[in-house]
Amino acid sequence: MSIIVDRATRLCVSGITGREGTFHSLNNRTYGTNVVSGVTPGKGGQDVEGIPVFNTFHDAVAQTQANTAMIFVPPPFAADSILEAADAGIATIIAITEGIPAHDELRVYTHLRRTPSVRLIGPNCPGVLSPGKANVGIIPAAFFSEGNIGVVSRSGTLTYQVGNELAQRGFGNSSIVGIGGDPVPGSSFVDIIELFEADEQTELIVMSGEIGGDAEEQAAAYIAENVSKPVVAYIAGFTAPEGKTMGHAGAIVSGSQGTAKAKAQALEAVGVRVARTPTQVAAIAVELLNG
Repeated sequence: MSIIVDRATRLCVSGITGREGTFHSLNNRTYGTNVVSGVTPGKGGQDVEGIPVFNTFHDAVAQTQANTAMIFVPPPFAADSILEAADAGIATIIAITEGIPAHDELRVYTHLRRTPSVRLIGPNCPGVLSPGKANVGIIPAAFFSEGNIGVVSRSGTLTYQVGNELAQRGFGNSSIVGIGGDPVPGSSFVDIIELFEADEQTELIVMSGEIGGDAEEQAAAYIAENVSKPVVAYIAGFTAPEGKTMGHAGAIVSGSQGTAKAKAQALEAVGVRVARTPTQVAAIAVELLNG
């Protein structure tokens, strides 16, 4: 098994005719993802190397039975594209676009919380990879193989690094999920950890967090009550200068809240081992799986 994307994924790409949209859509298709259509208003009837383009998500769903959307449109239009995909009946939406205004993200979040059948990953995320099954986004899939470790991360780069550290030790992944580092993410650590807990293929969960917000603390409380599988964590930002804004828009520290130390303490208090480097994450994961 895997989570979010798999061989049943039928992908429709919003912004497929743009440079980045075309490049990554074709990369995803080359990997084996079933890219069935794209959406660019005003360009319906065209195609991108055989992938049909439609004016709206409604048309794309009606004619190609798309069940997953990838959003690659510019920030001013991304929120409406997400909402259009949801309105067309697409259940999984993965928003790669970065720079979406926080007010727009809040509008999307509020609307989708009233539509529990729709799952949004992102925005400002690298996407989701289920090795050997499907890749939706910009994750460099060649580094990863199929296995039993689920990875969820706020940082795209750390998603790749942690996954690669595991791969170098001979361990593969059930799925790798980048949830993004914006202030209003569509899915949280808790949302993804819940899926990994229920996934038969996943035997160990790795979560990669960073300074700012309280998502990791919320995850710690959830893990304590609901998770039976071993969890290993990494928190980026132990050496971040106090009072300095770092990285993502969501990496905002207020007083002692949101610091790497506070997050590590919350996780360690519920039995999660917290590594100080991505290399140490892999070492702990291998130790737990072998022992």
